[in-house]
Amino acid sequence: MKKIGVITDSHSGISQKEAKELGILVLPMPFYFDETCYYEDVDLTREEFFQKLDSGCKVATSQPSPAEVMKLWDQGLEQFGQIVYIPISSGLSGSCAAALALAQEPQYEGKVFVVDNGRVSTPLHRSVLDALELIEEGYDASEIKSILEKSRDKMVIYVGVETLEHLKRGGRISPATAALGTVLNIKPVLKFDVGTLDTYKKCHGSARARKAMLEAMQHDLTTKFREWQEKGEVYLLAASGSSEEATEEWLREIQEAFPGMEVMCDNLSLGVSCHIGQGGLGIGCSCRPKRG
Repeated sequence: MKKIGVITDSHSGISQKEAKELGILVLPMPFYFDETCYYEDVDLTREEFFQKLDSGCKVATSQPSPAEVMKLWDQGLEQFGQIVYIPISSGLSGSCAAALALAQEPQYEGKVFVVDNGRVSTPLHRSVLDALELIEEGYDASEIKSILEKSRDKMVIYVGVETLEHLKRGGRISPATAALGTVLNIKPVLKFDVGTLDTYKKCHGSARARKAMLEAMQHDLTTKFREWQEKGEVYLLAASGSSEEATEEWLREIQEAFPGMEVMCDNLSLGVSCHIGQGGLGIGCSCRPKRG
């Protein structure tokens, strides 16, 4: 039996296939279309998801049940002595707080360590890779939890939203604002930072939104994350809820803006796409966690 394993949820953008390749487990997150429950990457493809979303079906995200979480933890503990569980940020979902409570149960105490480091999407994926590196370096599960949580503010992600419809449905903007924004071709850029999601900027058109995201990222790398950037310890990240062609074009723009930096790109999770719709593009970064 291996000493430490890693479990995350599908908000990380890690597919079940990728999870097997990494040697980790991924909890599929539930969501509802017109009262019918689906699980990401299990019983609904991305194509089917966006077809339903665009058809006007009522969509809602949900938390996994305690039984579903415990079932996966038990599966993990059959393979590993301890588990590092890295779920979606507690600032975006109650599932993290529920997991923290479950980890205090006698059968999991000292065996499951829940990390709340304020991540979702590609930054959450990056945290999983950080955890695997820390395991290889010999850190125990408790130390890994501490290291990851201490670096919670060493990340940011910007997401350009193509349609205002789903922000309206979710109550983030009013119907009147959505209608006016559509007429004026307003494309909001959202900023995810330390567990919160807020509007960063409102741009006229998609091209200006992408430009605003690139400029914001360049500014962050020369200010907030300068220390890590100078040491070559910044991971450049991208995410997409758009077509393959649009994603490839976005990656080209990123690579032109940041020559020499590798970019890890994931599909935006279906849970995130529930709130922003199809066509979203994102850029962000995560810094290598400090050891010790």
